[in-house]
Amino acid sequence: MSTPQSRVDYRTDPSQYKHWKLAFDGPVATLGIDIAEDGGIRDGYKLKLNSYDLGVDIELHDALQRIRFEHPEVRTVVVTSLKDRVFCSGANIFMLGLSSHAWKVNFCKFTNETRNGMEDASRESGLKFLAAVNGSCAGGGYELAMACDEIWLVDDRSSSVALPEVPLLGVLPGTGGLTRLTDKRRVRHDHADIFCTVVEGIRGERAKAWRLVDEVVKPNRFEQAIHARALELAGESDRPAGAKGVALTRIERAEGEAGLGYGTVDVAIDRTKRTATFTAKAPAGVQPADIDGIVAAGANWWPLKFARELDDAILSMRTNELDIGTWIFKTEGDAKAVLAADASLMAHRDHWFVRETIGMLRRTLARIDVSSRSLFALIEPGSCFAGTFAEFAFAADRGYMAALPANEDEEPAITLSEVNFGLFPMITRQSRIGRRFYDEAAPLDAARATIGEPVKPLEAERLGLVTAAPDDLDWADEIRIALEERAAMSPDALTGLEANLRFNGPETMETRIFGRLSAWQNWIFNRPNAVGEKGALKVYGKGAKAQFDAARV
Repeated sequence: MSTPQSRVDYRTDPSQYKHWKLAFDGPVATLGIDIAEDGGIRDGYKLKLNSYDLGVDIELHDALQRIRFEHPEVRTVVVTSLKDRVFCSGANIFMLGLSSHAWKVNFCKFTNETRNGMEDASRESGLKFLAAVNGSCAGGGYELAMACDEIWLVDDRSSSVALPEVPLLGVLPGTGGLTRLTDKRRVRHDHADIFCTVVEGIRGERAKAWRLVDEVVKPNRFEQAIHARALELAGESDRPAGAKGVALTRIERAEGEAGLGYGTVDVAIDRTKRTATFTAKAPAGVQPADIDGIVAAGANWWPLKFARELDDAILSMRTNELDIGTWIFKTEGDAKAVLAADASLMAHRDHWFVRETIGMLRRTLARIDVSSRSLFALIEPGSCFAGTFAEFAFAADRGYMAALPANEDEEPAITLSEVNFGLFPMITRQSRIGRRFYDEAAPLDAARATIGEPVKPLEAERLGLVTAAPDDLDWADEIRIALEERAAMSPDALTGLEANLRFNGPETMETRIFGRLSAWQNWIFNRPNAVGEKGALKVYGKGAKAQFDAARV
């Protein structure tokens, strides 16, 4: 358990930023990297050379949310440095050397998700990103640049791009660098091999020839060229020029030893059983259905409020509650209210605000998929697993539904809507129900035929919508045994098992980043060659040379 002083809070706003400067000029926003050396989220290191830690990425995540929702007129985001001759030197090495293994892994995961979110916004929302690399750009700094649609490098004979982790630190680039080199930028593998094994990096025309950057520009023309290209990219976007943004008010929550409480979701922690029960709550009261009412509701519009609060709950639990290995998803409320909210999402999905809300829901649900926790869904009397809430059942490693033959009127149901068939795809680009059935036509057609109809336990089990439907005599014991068995297993083995089984479909750049790269990085970060007393990460900056065990594993 984390102490109150050590708990990480992901809530922030521009008035609290220490490391980023946001500026707006019509359709172009500038995200300026200006990292405060003494502004680390933990003590014991300085963030020199625009190097970053989790606190820097929390601000970046918030800034991107502000641009998405509060500035719909923005079509291009220029990411650049406000420091002289340095763009970003990546994750702070001294922070990594001081951090626990779990901290490093969670830090890399959140950073990956933030970078992937930039690409998601480019793909789905018409928000383009241009990296204006105006100084040395290494490690995670270059990975940030690669998350942009284009990279333009100043040709001043000193600025370069580099991924020096292998020769310098004995680890791998931690936020998708290797995968983006090949899958996104299509750098030839022999060029990539050289690039990733030289500390000094590559600059100028050679960087462009190797596809490491898209353009190189002389210093006297750099600023003008960036502005012109930003406007060209903006011209390709369909984000509305004249729309008024929606203010993202602070997320309010109650928190304590027993869990977290929000307006739309609660998290109850059982420390003895090492479980957390997430209970999602359906909308209450009259909800707007027309687009004017939806926009007027702003951050209080239920789908957006739910997405933001669930996102905060997931991030808080992942970072601050490492011992809580099983997440149980429950729901409550009126299924018709959730289905009505789904209908509004579908009806107005082309409106910028609704589109951004759908994107927020998509990315938040994807956080569940990649969380290294066992996921169980319990569909009980009074549950509301309908539409968007049914995604919890399909995200879960197992879903149990209570069958109550003696009280049929009280039997729970699962109700599908159109949103379950592609509105919130996983990082495989599949719907969760599509992943469940390997996109086979027959079971998907059978499930689709039930849209809008409450499906009771035995029929849900027959259709494959749930894992099992124990009757009321067996329910308590079956759930108890399943949870106790899970708690008795190796968390490491479970993490590997769950990730392999959850992503059983087509590979994408994101699945390769979270699967292959994360697994290798997880292993390498534990090896003495990296983190032993004489490992590269430990001796960096101390004037000593790393000593490696030469045996290949």
